[in-house]
Amino acid sequence: MLNFILPFIVLILVVVFIHEYGHYYFAKKYGVGVTDFSIGFGKELFGWNDKSGTRWKICWIPLGGYVKFFGDRNVFSQSDQEELLKKYNEEDRKKLFVLKPLYQRSLIVAAGPIANFILAIFIFLFIYMFAGKDFTPAVIDEVRKDSPAFVSGLKKQDIILEIDGSKVKSILDVSKLIAMSTADIIDFKVSRYDQEILFKVKPNLVVTEDNLGNKIKKRMVGITLSPYNNKVNHVKLGPVKAFYYSLNEVYFVTISSLKYLGSMVIGKGDTSQLGGPIRIAKITGQVAEFGIIPFLSIMAYISISLGLINLFPIPLLDGGHLLFYGFEKVLGKPLSQKTQEGFFRIGMFLLLSLMFFATFNDLRDLGLF
Repeated sequence: MLNFILPFIVLILVVVFIHEYGHYYFAKKYGVGVTDFSIGFGKELFGWNDKSGTRWKICWIPLGGYVKFFGDRNVFSQSDQEELLKKYNEEDRKKLFVLKPLYQRSLIVAAGPIANFILAIFIFLFIYMFAGKDFTPAVIDEVRKDSPAFVSGLKKQDIILEIDGSKVKSILDVSKLIAMSTADIIDFKVSRYDQEILFKVKPNLVVTEDNLGNKIKKRMVGITLSPYNNKVNHVKLGPVKAFYYSLNEVYFVTISSLKYLGSMVIGKGDTSQLGGPIRIAKITGQVAEFGIIPFLSIMAYISISLGLINLFPIPLLDGGHLLFYGFEKVLGKPLSQKTQEGFFRIGMFLLLSLMFFATFNDLRDLGLF
């Protein structure tokens, strides 16, 4: 159990710290007072005050964090401005987040998710420069009889070039692109005798185990792969190429995640794969046993997920605040306090429902349901 918990705590501490530091950095840049910088929720385990009066602390529930601004309030309307002007002196008003220009508030809020994407880019950059990236072409070594691939016409020695329009740059991309596809029919572009041919494959959904022994529903087409000419092409990249492929990986994961979530919303996606903290802790612990590079990779993917989820236009999340600022820009004033409170209640219900569903999947995954 300790083997799972410690890597999970390290991962969450880093990812959450980077997210909150994004908020903190831009808040300080624009002169906003910061009273608290917390990693975790609940009772404080330990902490300290810096010279500016910010309380830096670690709390006992390590499932998130927050940055609290001077005079912070979740709900803010036009009528509050007069009250704030009376309550604080001129020096303190300069430190109030809610009185800052709209563009500054928007940047402060958006900086958290953006910091998560930047962290992922730097992790992939480090991996590609110092551990390398695989560029081994994917050659079909076997096509199982009567499998979806067999029925579609794929053959042994076909070199896979694209899957659903995404280029296959490595043999490792094939399973990833098949798993992330949300279409009923997957397009395979292959090279056969120097000709490019397009095949349409309808995958089977099979309950199996991943490389870590976790039960998953996996899309299977019935092929096994081998390196081209049995040669593995693993290359350490220079800074420019590494940065390019890092951006490409973050973009791919973001778009694929949005497509997958969209498929779940319309009822086509597999909701059983949606997990919460328990599943993340389990997978993090399993991956950490394989070494620092796999652990850093899972950290990058979790960081992307955290950044993406926080941009959803749901009140209580960063995206919800940005949505309010969008209304403020259009209307020329903040939404009324009553309207904002109504949205916050809806946001709370959505988040609690999502947490309940993810936790239920986690417990079912552990065999408790």
